[in-house]
Amino acid sequence: MLRDLKSQFPPEQFPQLVVGLDAPDDAAVYLLDDDHALVQTLDFFAPVVDDPYEYGAIAAANAMSDVYAMGGSVLFALNIAAFPEDLPAAIAADILRGGAEKVREAGAAIAGGHTIIDEEPKYGLAVTGVAHPDQVRRNAGALPGDAIILTKPIGTGVLIGANGAGAVAEPQMRAAIGQMMTLNKTAAELAADYPVRAMADVTGFGLAGHLWELAEQSRAAIELDLDRVEALDGLAEAVAAGFGSGGQNRNRDFFGPKLDIERELTPLEDALLYDPQTSGGLLISAGLIEAPHLEQALRAAGVPAAIIANVAAQAPAGALQVVSAASG
Repeated sequence: MLRDLKSQFPPEQFPQLVVGLDAPDDAAVYLLDDDHALVQTLDFFAPVVDDPYEYGAIAAANAMSDVYAMGGSVLFALNIAAFPEDLPAAIAADILRGGAEKVREAGAAIAGGHTIIDEEPKYGLAVTGVAHPDQVRRNAGALPGDAIILTKPIGTGVLIGANGAGAVAEPQMRAAIGQMMTLNKTAAELAADYPVRAMADVTGFGLAGHLWELAEQSRAAIELDLDRVEALDGLAEAVAAGFGSGGQNRNRDFFGPKLDIERELTPLEDALLYDPQTSGGLLISAGLIEAPHLEQALRAAGVPAAIIANVAAQAPAGALQVVSAASG
């Protein structure tokens, strides 16, 4: 249904809307002048952790990530909130405080917002950012020979579900929460110093979905090495205990038939590929020579980056091939 609505907004009527509904991407981009492009996005969701402050901070980091994925910096944000009528004021205040402090960490401000009454709490941000038009990065433009860097380990979706059942050790969940609260600001700023061709962030579609979109939009073929994808501490144990998520199943059902997978995946590999991420890392496509230097700079800055894939020169355009050492 939503794809049908795109026809109501033909891109040729809005030439300054350089990134809009014509192709999927992380945020909209509107050209203001030769030196400034407006980057805008929004995101909100129900609680993923018990602590209200951490929930607010995670939701804010997740929303701002789309601006960083487009190569922009955050100017300001508006709160989007839905709270039950009987929610204690202190809890609502902690959620909003978590979001506001994370926005301040980004060097930006909360400029207002809107709240409605709803039985299930929901919180997020409408985020406005800015970028130089030449620095706008899309989930398109990857070229054969590029290497693709991932800046955060995988596993938040599974761990959130397993934690709800009390099946995740406290240190492991603290590490996952810390990762979800971490802005992609440093990674995006460092990437701006290198000839990066494409960027995207890893969120609800999981690694498979966002890499496949990058391949499709770039009209390229990407080879993903699952052995290079880092898992969050505790993911292997949670998977072995039988935990997954509905989002993981949906991603597998939708994207699985589009992938070229050499063999049956192990349960852990399946999670690495399809687990939906909350406030996940960036995928950064850079030249084969430059990518290792960017990876090193990211790691020196405390970003757990790793080259996980390459853009192949000889494969059908729009393909995502999944390999690992165990493929034989």
